[in-house]
Amino acid sequence: MIPIHLLQGSALVWSAEDARKIRQHHRLVGSLAGSLPRKPRQNARLGLPLKLLPEEARLLAEIGVAVLLRRVREEEEDPGNKESGKQDEGWNAEGGSRQGAEEVPRPEVEAYLKALEESYEEQRQLGLREKRNLLESLSERIAQGRAKCRRDRGQQTAKPPKPALLEELEESFQFPREAMMVQLPTARVPLTPTEVVDWHHSTPDWPHPGQRAHEIRYQVFRDLWERGYFITGGSKFGGDFLVYPGDPMRFHAHYIAVCAAPDEPLPLCNIVGAGRLGCNVKKTVLLCSAQRDGAVSYTSLQWTGLQ
Repeated sequence: MIPIHLLQGSALVWSAEDARKIRQHHRLVGSLAGSLPRKPRQNARLGLPLKLLPEEARLLAEIGVAVLLRRVREEEEDPGNKESGKQDEGWNAEGGSRQGAEEVPRPEVEAYLKALEESYEEQRQLGLREKRNLLESLSERIAQGRAKCRRDRGQQTAKPPKPALLEELEESFQFPREAMMVQLPTARVPLTPTEVVDWHHSTPDWPHPGQRAHEIRYQVFRDLWERGYFITGGSKFGGDFLVYPGDPMRFHAHYIAVCAAPDEPLPLCNIVGAGRLGCNVKKTVLLCSAQRDGAVSYTSLQWTGLQ
């Protein structure tokens, strides 16, 4: 089961492997919402967590491949556990435990630091080997350059040979720790307890069930998904969804889906605006409405007679 963590109505996936499964096996895209660890002050390229649309999260839960989870807040825990927890060991921000003022490192932290040191030494040896191979390949050229310099200065006798560069390399080579490659975790164990959320019922972290707009959007979303399309959010084009014939990494969207209740009037200016926008971005606008029996009807809008 894929864990989907809820936070104030947002559905987040923290594991890279789960994000891959969602896209590869279930044709659901979502959108990355986290900053990259090495470049946290930019938003051109984002990373985990993967933020799912409410319709995407509900679909995964409904077909039985994911479970919705929420974090149990401290005020919701048993007060008796709080009192007993004061006698237990806690964990500080650096990964060690605390007992009064004395910090006791965890075995996991010691193992991690040992692996980090072994990785650094391995990378240093690889860098040293690469530097040595480079100097060996350039040694003849370096010797020819030095001889030419001596000839240009009119030196007839060769100077005493300098210590070989390869012999000096072992002592002079420096590999800064900030340049080493480190493995960034793509998932972590939650630090607080979680509980399963029933997607059928509305809660503060999952307020969507029962809302008419969400129910209509979900019926449209599932019907398009069952037809084999890839679907993403469509707010940047003024619609509810963008509909792709294949993976959005390879295809442009063909349709802008606009969801509307079948018994509510749709202002003419909204229809004209949606049609003009779809024409400008070379996409077909779909007016989608879900009937009471679950059937979904589509009406396409396209400008005609334009030269």
